[in-house]
Amino acid sequence: MTNIPIVDLTIHHQPRDMRDRIALGFTKVLRWCADTFFAKRYGHRAIVLETVAAVPGMVGATITHLRCLRRMCGDQGWIRTLMEEAENERMHLMTFIEIAKPTLFERMVILGVQWVFYLAFFTLYLVSPRTAHRIVGYFEEEAVISYTHYLREIDEGRSANVPAPAIAKHYWQLPDDATLRDVVLVVRADEAHHRDVNHGFASELAGHAPAAVMAPYPVHAEQLQPETVKLAA
Repeated sequence: MTNIPIVDLTIHHQPRDMRDRIALGFTKVLRWCADTFFAKRYGHRAIVLETVAAVPGMVGATITHLRCLRRMCGDQGWIRTLMEEAENERMHLMTFIEIAKPTLFERMVILGVQWVFYLAFFTLYLVSPRTAHRIVGYFEEEAVISYTHYLREIDEGRSANVPAPAIAKHYWQLPDDATLRDVVLVVRADEAHHRDVNHGFASELAGHAPAAVMAPYPVHAEQLQPETVKLAA
């Protein structure tokens, strides 16, 4: 696959103040919980975590939309960017459901975690959108690391490199012979892009010049085909 963007694995936002350090510390705690619960079951980890990852973009877009209505001002393109991020994370979930079927227990975990995280993140975004975006930036840094570990598991034969699901081939415009490895590569590239965007939003809200978005976005289909949606249901 030559059309998959190259991801810089060395990018890390160094905390500048207490809010950044709190965001990083919170992220590391959640990372420890995920590592403890899922170990190296990366497909199942992706299913649960992507249900959470799709929340921040929707929350940020909603609150930004309402704020712009109240103030009667423009959004500088934030709403569309955040909505696209939420949709993209949801497509990650729909893809990995086809690869690693979630257990009943994992579905119950998803229900509980999603509600708790949604309410907590909604409250945080109302209080400090800057901290909320910084947390997402650190979340995405960890996601890049996790998908890099997943690639290593595939390359070393510990995870089967199964054919890519139809929904993934359509959404990322992958060839017919695409495999799970190709899917993980484009998902990792998505996460790297979200990493840079959210760190940039947080820096802008802090009054700093946002760093350039270093990770290019993979090509995505503009809409899902009806038959593809059916396959992912």
